[in-house]
Amino acid sequence: MAAIDWWDEAIAASRTVRITTRGGHHLYVVLLDGFLKGSRYGVYVGETQCKPENRFEQHLNGIHASGVVRRMGQCLLPELYEHLNPLSRKEAKALEPMLAEAFRQAGIRTEGGH
Repeated sequence: MAAIDWWDEAIAASRTVRITTRGGHHLYVVLLDGFLKGSRYGVYVGETQCKPENRFEQHLNGIHASGVVRRMGQCLLPELYEHLNPLSRKEAKALEPMLAEAFRQAGIRTEGGH
């Protein structure tokens, strides 16, 4: 796998998001590989009541899957989300788009984050 040229920016962007609650939900970030324009790599941001590892497997197996994760998902990037988990459902829903936007603002190709 080639070096990820935006890794330092991704770490910094993820640290701008902070939680205030604890609960049973999780945010997660998946490395996407295979974009043709710009950087080869990007990220997918999601939220789930499952453990991130289980949710990633669901994506890969087509269970409530994002098409981009199913086609391009390589691995989870826990360094970008572990500091946020676990959190409440309400906060997970609110922070998912904020985390995605932080990556976009850092110039990282970002999918998900609804």
